[in-house]
Amino acid sequence: MSEVKQALAQAADAARFAPSIHNTQPWRWVVRADRLELFAVTERQLTEHDPQARMLLLSCGTALHHAQVALNAEGWTYRVDRPGTEPLAVITPADRRPVEPEATRHLQMLRVRRTDRRTVRDEAVSETVLTELVKTAEQAGARLHVLGRDQVLQLAVAVERAEATGPSDERDRLSAELATWVGGERPEGTGIPSSALPAELPLTTVAERDFQTPGTVQAGEGHDRFATYAVLYGPGDTEADWLRAGEALSALWLSATEHAVSVLPLSAPIEVPFTRESLRWMLGGTGVPYLALRLGLQDPAHTAPPHTPRLPAPQVIELKD
Repeated sequence: MSEVKQALAQAADAARFAPSIHNTQPWRWVVRADRLELFAVTERQLTEHDPQARMLLLSCGTALHHAQVALNAEGWTYRVDRPGTEPLAVITPADRRPVEPEATRHLQMLRVRRTDRRTVRDEAVSETVLTELVKTAEQAGARLHVLGRDQVLQLAVAVERAEATGPSDERDRLSAELATWVGGERPEGTGIPSSALPAELPLTTVAERDFQTPGTVQAGEGHDRFATYAVLYGPGDTEADWLRAGEALSALWLSATEHAVSVLPLSAPIEVPFTRESLRWMLGGTGVPYLALRLGLQDPAHTAPPHTPRLPAPQVIELKD
């Protein structure tokens, strides 16, 4: 295997650690001699929660950024094309340069990043760190709007309405889909196991998603009064925009991890049209909301939550001549 192809295969392998909606990992990589191609896997789409495939595309964007992080850590320069069709993106390497220390740190953060649904520390994230996260998201192609207190309360209402919306038969379908991907052990390599879920929902102003199955992790005794809430947003609603949003989410998440800041994505208000519109008005009608986020300092009393399972490399990476 050539040096270029080996680097691309390693980048695709690193992308297996990317976060995705309910850990569906809805991506597939094709490694060719001179390029790396990213495809969406609609068989792992949440058709009830995400019929427009927005969260699928955002998830693929996080994997795309993770692959870039791996290439950066090896000193590769490259071009990324996002045609918005199949493939969703193509990474074409060029040459190599000395590795920046920041690139190495980002790769390290890729390995330790977690989704932590437990309570956060009773200490606010500093303005310095928030400013850095805002800058990181912007450099990656999206924007991060930090919510004020009144807007946090509006978000809490939007989340509550999103969870309760729809006729009973629709809620039954949503519940059935959740049951497919969440809870128990996950030997098949996808979904959220009970070991990554709190045993009970923590008492918070903004409710976390009720997965309707208890986990095995103690949620903690704190509250979210010291958490920061934000909305990741951007200018457009195309496939390429949602892919970019995923890249920005990955970039800011790795930066947050470096600062011991926990990131909890809140997709429920994005999944329902009228609550998504509520978030858009929080942005002054100036952008398309991609995801709500809870940011908080990790509680030192908590041990690191386990990694969610990952699909084996042969199921998501294909090597071609």
